[in-house]
Amino acid sequence: MSTYIYIIGESETKIWGLSGQERLQRMLRSIKQTILVNSIEEIPATAPVLFLSANYLFDIRVLTALITMQSQMALYSYHEMPVAVRTDSAQARQILKALLDNGTTRAISALPRYDLKDLKIDFQQNLKKKDPPYLLPINQTNRKLLEAELFAGSYKGVTDLVTKWLWPWPAYWSTHFCVRYGIQPNQVTLLSLVFAVLAGIAFWQGYFGTGLAMGWFMTFLDTVDGKLARVTVTSSRLGDILDHGLDIIHPPIWYFAWGIGLATTLNPITHLESLIWLMFIGYVGGRLCEGAFQLWLAPFDIFIWRKLDSFNRLITARRNPNLILLTYGWLTGRPDIGFLLVIIWHLLSTAILSGRLIAGWRTWRHHRPLRSWLQDIDPSQDRNELAVRIFTRAPIESKNQG
Repeated sequence: MSTYIYIIGESETKIWGLSGQERLQRMLRSIKQTILVNSIEEIPATAPVLFLSANYLFDIRVLTALITMQSQMALYSYHEMPVAVRTDSAQARQILKALLDNGTTRAISALPRYDLKDLKIDFQQNLKKKDPPYLLPINQTNRKLLEAELFAGSYKGVTDLVTKWLWPWPAYWSTHFCVRYGIQPNQVTLLSLVFAVLAGIAFWQGYFGTGLAMGWFMTFLDTVDGKLARVTVTSSRLGDILDHGLDIIHPPIWYFAWGIGLATTLNPITHLESLIWLMFIGYVGGRLCEGAFQLWLAPFDIFIWRKLDSFNRLITARRNPNLILLTYGWLTGRPDIGFLLVIIWHLLSTAILSGRLIAGWRTWRHHRPLRSWLQDIDPSQDRNELAVRIFTRAPIESKNQG
């Protein structure tokens, strides 16, 4: 049964260019079995109703938990105010009046009281992380804090070392630039596609320094487009296909072009055809290991199975770590060594992933189903563990919540 959503309130403060009501409307469009209404009269008899306050910044996981619940309840904020109420159409008028009167009537106080900790929220498989859910008041005082929280929350928890530690600060300000001037995520993705092609052409011609500059800029844009889409809630099917398709296709083409470009240098490489085949075997083999794990053994990525796997993701043979190796080769005047290092790293990484796939199969065979280590930690209570500190974020302290 569909849940009917009625949004109340409206903060004048915009977070990443969106008012509270605009953000809620965009987020709710991505959740199935929800119907937004502008009037109580639009709600059928006996239908479930969810009232949401646009004066608060909701975590998408909180919204999903509220919508999938079956019982009536009131969710309270840190300021002891109900910010979401789930009820039925029979009580909708009475509840709405109570909310408009600041939630002080018996109609709401009689409902079961929930806090964030009472909601069933698991780790985020798509972003490979487990961060504490948030529900934060929107006002001008904490606008910068909320924007920083949303931006940090748009990052994958388990990713490569460049994306995790080098790109966040410049990507934050570039995302602000895009929001200010109305640049859309798909436009950034298309620009990254252009630079991916130009980098490949430069590598093919032996202009390794120029190609690396364009390649690194492309990887930066690849970070910005995803963050921009998430903080402005403008993700699209087309954008997702473009982004992930480009991520899969262009890396091996770059390495192939680099190998061809070596023929124009003072250090041409022998047995190039065999080396290129080894590179493709390593690249495809690694991807197959990742796909097989998620297809047959677990509903989550292999890199969030054990802590060891998450640390491996920081440096495994993906585009950014390989770009570091190619850059090293160029800086030392030995682009051929950079190429060989990429091939060796691909083969070694695929061997490690194959071992982890076999270990996963053995564990699944005897102790199915597999669990991610993220399911068994608390980002707040387990901060003393290195993996928790690196791959999760601590919750915002109450003193910073507006």
